[in-house]
Amino acid sequence: QVQLVQSGGGLVQPGGSLRLSCVASGSIFNIYTMGWYRQAPGKQRELVATITSGGITNYADSVKGRFTISRDNTKNTAYLQMNSLKPEDTAVYYCNAISQLVVRSWGQGTQVTVSS
Repeated sequence: QVQLVQSGGGLVQPGGSLRLSCVASGSIFNIYTMGWYRQAPGKQRELVATITSGGITNYADSVKGRFTISRDNTKNTAYLQMNSLKPEDTAVYYCNAISQLVVRSWGQGTQVTVSS
């Protein structure tokens, strides 16, 4: 079973940038679609972006043009580069690994706070 460990996140001013990382272990990384989700206080968890094993990406409309999801299969790592951050991007961000349309694992979550 795949295990996911996240890093990155923190406090950033509006307009700033952050990069989140999600390292997988325990399984063959490149078979999974990797996803990033976020959950703001009082709101449901929502999709941010996904990337398939072949590198096809998908983004929520709210982050298109600002966020970039990528993966390095040699490092078993998925990334979320977040630019032009807005206060409404404040949330706990989670990565996940999906195979055969089933979520196999979630990362532990990391806080991103955008505030001046």
